[in-house]
Amino acid sequence: MSSIVPVVEKKDFLRNFLKQYDLKRRECAWLLNYLMSDDDLMEKVHFVEVADNAPKSLIISANGVEKPPFSFHKYNHITTDAEKAFHDIRLNQTEEIYIELHFLGSRTFPPYLAVLEDNPYLPESQERLQQVADQAEKILSISLASFKKQQLLAKIDQALDERNEEAFTALTKQLKELEE
Repeated sequence: MSSIVPVVEKKDFLRNFLKQYDLKRRECAWLLNYLMSDDDLMEKVHFVEVADNAPKSLIISANGVEKPPFSFHKYNHITTDAEKAFHDIRLNQTEEIYIELHFLGSRTFPPYLAVLEDNPYLPESQERLQQVADQAEKILSISLASFKKQQLLAKIDQALDERNEEAFTALTKQLKELEE
């Protein structure tokens, strides 16, 4: 899987992030700096809001949030030892790494929002699927109504050009019903 976010952008974000936020564990800063030191490795890094179900993920927290400081997940194994995470990353540089960051203001920090990607390993919930289906149906309905309105307006213009009062009256009635 190749990243959709350029390596330069990811590195810029991490540099800004490490300048502005103090991590709960300093080993996390070392780990992030190690990732930034290798462009090929950064190509494999993906920042996600939720790293659940990803084959390999880092969850890192800054001071000021009520989240655990650090955890490294690889398949069904979880550790809070940053050294183990470092060794795994160093020895397995071809594996994708999903990073979930917790820090104050994450939802309003533009550099973070610019590097966020979807986690392809998150299962879609039924509720989420229903929301998407409802939104798609609403968009389709609006588009169809807009298309019908455009057609009616064109026919009304034609009726006016032809001075066809009967057609004009019938078409304007249809337009009013459509707008309601």
